[in-house]
Amino acid sequence: MQKLFLIFFLIFGSVTQALQAQGLTTEQKESVKTIINDYLLKNPLVVRKALDSLQIQEENQKKLQQAVALQNRKEELLSNPGSPIIGNPKGDVTIVEFFDYNCGYCKRVVKTLKDLIRSDRRVRLVFKEFPILGPSSEIAAKSALAAEKQGKYIEFHNELMRPGPINEERIKATATKLGLDLERLNTDIQNPEIEQEITRNYQLAEELGINGTPAFIIGSELIPGAIEFDQFKKIIASERRKAENIKRQ
Repeated sequence: MQKLFLIFFLIFGSVTQALQAQGLTTEQKESVKTIINDYLLKNPLVVRKALDSLQIQEENQKKLQQAVALQNRKEELLSNPGSPIIGNPKGDVTIVEFFDYNCGYCKRVVKTLKDLIRSDRRVRLVFKEFPILGPSSEIAAKSALAAEKQGKYIEFHNELMRPGPINEERIKATATKLGLDLERLNTDIQNPEIEQEITRNYQLAEELGINGTPAFIIGSELIPGAIEFDQFKKIIASERRKAENIKRQ
C-alpha cells in the first residue's frame, strides 16, 4: 500500500509540475487530473507495471550499494583481528557470518557450517557478532568475545548455539563448564575493544543492508538467511571458478 501511494504521488506530482509549466487555468488543470485519475482507475495494470518497475529499480540500487560496500569494506570483513575465525586460516574461500545467539535460524545452520568446515579443508569462516535480538543477545556476544581472550571462543560459541533461551545464568554456567576464569571474563566483557568490535559489525551490517540473521558473505555474494549444505558448496565452487578465471586472464 505504501508503494502504491508512492506511485500515485509520483504520477500526480509530475503531472502537477507539468501542468504548472504549461500555464493552464485551475479549471483546466483539474480537468486533466480527473482524466488521468479515471484512466488509472480503469487500467490498474498500468499502476502494477509502474510498481513492478519501481521495485526492480530499488532492488538493483540495493545490489549496487551492496557491491560497492563489499568492495570498500573487504579488509574489515575478511581480516579484522577482532573477529574470531575457524577453519583454514589461509583458506582460499572465506565465509563471513553475521549472527545472533537468540536467532533460531542461526542455531539451525551451525551443524551445516561444521559439516562444511570438516568436508572442505580450504574454507575459512569468520564470525561477526551481530546482537540485534535484545539485551541478552548483546551480553552473549560480549561474553563470547571475552571467552576468545581465554582461547575458548568456538567452544563458548557452540555451547550458546545449542537450543534453549539465552540469559545470564546460562552464560555463567557455560563459562563454568568450559573452565573459564569468571573474574577475568567479567572484566574482559567491559573491555572497550569488545564494544568497538560489535559497533563495527553494526556499521558493516548497515552499509551492506543486512537487517536480519543469519547473513552470509561469500566472495562477492551476500546471502540473507540460512541455506543448506549443497547451496554453500555451489557458491563456494562458483567463487573458486571466478578465482581461476581471474588467474588465467
